Amino acid sequence: MIMGVAIGTAATYLLRRGPRGRPIRTVVSAAGRGASFAGRHGARGALWAGGQAARGAGWLGEQGGEMWNRIPREEIAEEVGDYLSSAREAINDTVAHELADLRKAIRRQRKRLGV
Repeated sequence: MIMGVAIGTAATYLLRRGPRGRPIRTVVSAAGRGASFAGRHGARGALWAGGQAARGAGWLGEQGGEMWNRIPREEIAEEVGDYLSSAREAINDTVAHELADLRKAIRRQRKRLGV
């Protein structure tokens, strides 16, 4: 139903006459010309933005090498390695504790069942 209302409204606007007796079609065609104009100039703006992006990427490529050399990669690798080893130790301790608790629980169940 809503689709029918939309189509009917569009047809009415296309076929009726405006306040000065001109068909609305001329208004619609003027709007189409305006959209075409905006599209052409929008494309020109997109080309300009692409050129600016290329210039920025070139600058970043030149500056990126210097920035990359300033990063203390060895120190970062050592810190991450320390974090990983401490995490590994904590996980191993937790698993060992849980395994011991599980063995105790199995012994209790065996005693209760008489096995």
